Amino acid sequence: MTEGLFYLFIVLATIQLIVKIVLNYVNLNYVRKRQDSVPAEFSDKIDLESHKKAANYTVAKMKFNSVSTAWHYVLLMFWIAFGGLNMLDQWARSFGVETTPTAFIFVAALALISMLLGLPEAIYHTFVLEEKFGFNKTTPALFVKDKIKELIVSAVIGLPFFYALMKIMEGLGSSWWFFAASFMLGFQFIMLWAYPRFIAPLFNKFSKLEDDSLVQEIEKLSKRIDLNFKDYYVMNASIRSSHGNAYFTGFGKNKRIVFFDTLLKSLAPQEIISVLAHELGHLKRKHILKSMAIMSVFLFVGFYILGLSYDSEVFYSAHKVQNPSSYMALVLFMYLVPVYTFPMTPISAWFSRKNEYEADEFAVKNASGQELISALVKMYKDNSSSLTPSPVYSKFYFSHPPAAERVKFIKSQI
Repeated sequence: MTEGLFYLFIVLATIQLIVKIVLNYVNLNYVRKRQDSVPAEFSDKIDLESHKKAANYTVAKMKFNSVSTAWHYVLLMFWIAFGGLNMLDQWARSFGVETTPTAFIFVAALALISMLLGLPEAIYHTFVLEEKFGFNKTTPALFVKDKIKELIVSAVIGLPFFYALMKIMEGLGSSWWFFAASFMLGFQFIMLWAYPRFIAPLFNKFSKLEDDSLVQEIEKLSKRIDLNFKDYYVMNASIRSSHGNAYFTGFGKNKRIVFFDTLLKSLAPQEIISVLAHELGHLKRKHILKSMAIMSVFLFVGFYILGLSYDSEVFYSAHKVQNPSSYMALVLFMYLVPVYTFPMTPISAWFSRKNEYEADEFAVKNASGQELISALVKMYKDNSSSLTPSPVYSKFYFSHPPAAERVKFIKSQI
């Protein structure tokens, strides 16, 4: 049983590696073969030079992603298959302290090591890949400051959270998994509320939208869709990147739409309204609530499975762990879940694309389809997004429909 579970993990992790790298190559090759000709539906809006830049950017990202995937596979094999987690656990236990301090030593050391091992990847992505294509605005000083803040925030929030989960696992009997899942669900709601107000401002400045004419147009949109929504913020995203975007965050009185300052500089007012209508479409179509409901189901199922595994000697020995413990069960689960849920990636992507189509339909009905298309084309160009991704790759991974499919759908709704 132990060997069977061990080899199942190895096989699934290796299949995941192969699938990711093969799909990267498929997409890279597909984009490269189409880089010398702008698709007909975009030929009057995007020049050949911009199209080639997007293709080269995509190719570079696919190569980087393949190397990154292989590196993460090596780390996974080290931590699990070669007993890296067990070695770190034995080191933490060597201090001879009680379970809780041992857990904190183990988790803190693991987090610090993981951050250090991930630094070369983060540095290359920011200062080589993004820099090469003109997107990077992050200075070395800001990069270091961000990493320090991330470490502090993770410690302040993560360690108490981890401690609470441990105590639930150790003190609430055989039904602990239900209470742990409930606690985690409540924690996620708290974080969803707290993130825009307390955490995001640690990394970026948020200011109220001050363009009066644009605010008036937004208020008109709010009245049309019967949504009392007044918190519209501009984030100084340009200090790190020239990529443009907008997003919805928070809930209750803390819900807000955030525009990247880079996006506001590149789009006309009615294009911004159409993008906002799309974002509000997610809210009106209850996509956030649906996603949270699905996430909740998977959360409880996941903790139920962990509950079955928690007291199993096989669960630990199959993953090269010598001493069972609540903190090791949580860490093992964190590493194993992505491997065992990877086959669900295309299903999750399909569900996300379905939501995007519904949000686009909402935007066309309540704003302007032509302005939405115009905004999207500008965003594709400014972000160097490929207009010709591989259909296989996009169906497996893309959370948003490919450019051509999305524009075609919007036109069908006008």
